[in-house]
Amino acid sequence: MEIVLPDGSKKTLEASATVADVAASIGAGLARAALAGIVNGTPVDLTAPVADGDTVAIVTAKSPEALDLLRHSTAHLMAAALTDLYPGVKFGVGPAIENGFYYDVRLPEGVSLSPEDFPAIEARMAEIAKAAPAIEREEVTREAARALFADQPLKLELIDELPEDETISVYRLGAFTDLCRGPHMPGADKLGAYKLTKVAGAYWKGDSDREMLTRIYGTAFFSKKELEEHLHNLAEAEKRDHRKLGRELGIYMMEPMAGVGLPLYLPKGARVIRTLQEWLRRDLYERGYEEVITPHIYNADVWKTSGHYGFYHENMYFFQINEGTEEEPRYSEYGVKPMNCPGHVLLYKNELHSYRDLPLRYFEFGTVYRHEMSGVVHGLLRARGFTQDDAHVFCTKDQVVDEVVAILELVDYIMDTFGFTYEAEISTRPDKSIGTDDMWEHATNSLMEACKQRGLAYEINEGDGAFYGPKIDIKVKDAIGRTWQCSTVQIDFNMPMRFGLTYRTEDNTEETPWMLHRAIFGSIERFLGILIEHYAGALPLWLAPVQVAVIPIADRHKEAAAEFAGEIKAVGGRVDLMDANEPMKVKIAKAQSQKIPYMVVLGDKEVEERVVSVRDRSEGDLGQWDRAKFLDVIRDAAI
Repeated sequence: MEIVLPDGSKKTLEASATVADVAASIGAGLARAALAGIVNGTPVDLTAPVADGDTVAIVTAKSPEALDLLRHSTAHLMAAALTDLYPGVKFGVGPAIENGFYYDVRLPEGVSLSPEDFPAIEARMAEIAKAAPAIEREEVTREAARALFADQPLKLELIDELPEDETISVYRLGAFTDLCRGPHMPGADKLGAYKLTKVAGAYWKGDSDREMLTRIYGTAFFSKKELEEHLHNLAEAEKRDHRKLGRELGIYMMEPMAGVGLPLYLPKGARVIRTLQEWLRRDLYERGYEEVITPHIYNADVWKTSGHYGFYHENMYFFQINEGTEEEPRYSEYGVKPMNCPGHVLLYKNELHSYRDLPLRYFEFGTVYRHEMSGVVHGLLRARGFTQDDAHVFCTKDQVVDEVVAILELVDYIMDTFGFTYEAEISTRPDKSIGTDDMWEHATNSLMEACKQRGLAYEINEGDGAFYGPKIDIKVKDAIGRTWQCSTVQIDFNMPMRFGLTYRTEDNTEETPWMLHRAIFGSIERFLGILIEHYAGALPLWLAPVQVAVIPIADRHKEAAAEFAGEIKAVGGRVDLMDANEPMKVKIAKAQSQKIPYMVVLGDKEVEERVVSVRDRSEGDLGQWDRAKFLDVIRDAAI
């Protein structure tokens, strides 16, 4: 028979050949490195047969699919160890996930697990792996599967849910057998660099009405070096957790009484957010934007016209208002806004426009509210109430490229300011969409052309655009290599048509404008959370809520310290006068823990010579500075 390789070349093999035989026919090195295969786009085991005309790719440790394969197999290895250590354990599901794997289990009565148990489990995993058992697949009948898992009620439930025509397969790793589609690594001897990371409770099938199982998380890599780097990054991420730092630095708080996912900003957090907004506001005015302010709530008619009432209803908050009297009530339905765009559309619709008015750029720091499930709310990174640095550009079809180029230029300026590198992704037309083929083609090509003009490389995310138009998503990489989706530029054919927006063309006809949604920070709350983690709480001088701690050594220096603090404020600086009756070392330690960029100390010599002793939070003591020099540094940092 003849099979086709990814490069289009062909190989002639015996009719009984497997994926492993395909690898061996290409070379001995590939045969040794082979872990699995992809046949006609479907991942399969090395032992899977191939047929005449099949397209076959070999999966090695360097393949994109390899880590999921390794982690799924390591989940089975962990389950085998649990079987030996905890007789009677019942198994749910154990998939590979981003950065690792987990297994949901029902432990024997009276048994609980904690991280202290991980070393024993890992040791047993190592013993099993050392024996190098193969990970073998077997296809079985439904009856045979039920007999095989007769003492595993969770597996029996999964078997009963399989379609009648489904091929049922099991995988054996030593004494452990699991119901699994696969594929898997060829043997446990290739599973070496792994670590169990945490244990948590998890409802069976994510249903809060079902029993709570024990979920054991772990991760795995092909080398111990990669594992160590990952564990280091996990530890670093824990130290940088914005929820921990946000509390310690007095940035924000969450109060259960206030509700889930609704952050309350302390003075320092409010100062940071306002500084970000003022910095961006000033820049946007220079770029030809006009600021608008829109309501937090609208009559439901707005949401019905925009389409949110039908398509986004479960994520919104609706309520009734009596527009009449107590004697003759007349109720109207209102909705709290989850997005700012309908308000901007209404502002555009308020006046007649000609082609000479376009492009028209409205921006707003608009607070929105979305009903996120409590289980996914995560500090500032995913909240129910947040503020978007939202803008909408109304333009002609021919202006789209130039406007997107300008937006990407703004993205570059913002991200470069914070030291972020970033990548772009263009999401194209989904199966369900509105607009003509010509509109989609022009819009998608416009986004590509804008990226080309900016020299911005991009990946295509096929079919993942919004139903109303294609988009560019910007994904930034932080100081420890994590990727965050932040900025977005979206083209919208839908809302201008729904609200009947028009402009008068040069030919004196009426046309529907094109509408661009764009946000640079995205959610300001989320961006702040990312910044806190990126900088490990040590925000840059211009953004720090307190820029300088002024520390008098003794009571007799307090007056001079207060005078200098006033001078710092006069040049736009944000200062904390630390004149409490505490030792200087304690004050410095407090300022350091609050990650204040500069500490200036005044004693007898500093007061007499009108200098200050300067300490940098990162570099330590910088020596004595002339007061004017220090004030220039603070003045230059003002936005």
